[in-house]
Amino acid sequence: MRFKLPTTLVTVLALAIISGVFYLFFLNGAELTQIKTPSFNSLAEKIEKEILAPEPMVAKEEAPQSFLTQAGVIRLTNVQRKDNGLPALLENKKLDASALAKAQDMLKNQYFEHISPSGAGPSDLAKGVNYEFILIGENLAMGNFGNDQKLIDGWMNSPGHRANMLNARFQEIGVAVVKGTFEGKTTWMAVQEFGLPLSSCPQPDLSLKEKINTSNETISDLNQSLVLLKSELEKPRLKRGDSYDRVVDQYNELVNQYNDLIKEVEILVAAYNNQVKTFNACVQ
Repeated sequence: MRFKLPTTLVTVLALAIISGVFYLFFLNGAELTQIKTPSFNSLAEKIEKEILAPEPMVAKEEAPQSFLTQAGVIRLTNVQRKDNGLPALLENKKLDASALAKAQDMLKNQYFEHISPSGAGPSDLAKGVNYEFILIGENLAMGNFGNDQKLIDGWMNSPGHRANMLNARFQEIGVAVVKGTFEGKTTWMAVQEFGLPLSSCPQPDLSLKEKINTSNETISDLNQSLVLLKSELEKPRLKRGDSYDRVVDQYNELVNQYNDLIKEVEILVAAYNNQVKTFNACVQ
């Protein structure tokens, strides 16, 4: 395939040849766009995590026979949510583990607060079990409640604990009920951990970003090749003939690849940045 010149340039070239002067027009039609470094939107570096922790609740009445179960507390919590038009919470094993760690730590170190003597709070418990969250809540109760229902009733009658149980943003729950000795008395420690996981926000496609970076490397390689070809075409010895035409065709083919790839990268960057924007809006 020969390099084609527009009619106006053909006329000029013909006149130039007639006058004995030959000019190179090998760049005609080759639209070379400057390489653009993609501007990626940044993921939110600091996610504003919320922690809802109402004042711990102590049983108002002590039952002579008391028995609590993890499964019963989770089931009855979801009954309350259903009765209030809310979706059920999904049990999360990591939250179960953090709830159990909290209950055991309170008995071991003889305290009844959301913050331990060492300064660890609900967010530290979540971090300890690798639970990434946007919002977390913790309900604490201590006492010999007659059964799971009595415990749930106690929490539901407390505004702060009720708010956690009926918080529409929470999606997951973990529960622990442990019987032990507190200040010389046998009693139950009950812990509810509520969570809105970070995974609930749509994550940007990192493979898309990787594809963009790979394409940019290709663009850079094409640019270097184009510079070399242009230099070759500008050499005095390569003014005409089949060799010249072959290099021109090769140059123009690479220019088309170069510009098409840049356009493709611009579309990919826009798509990735929209994903990041959506994620950042969700976590904030």
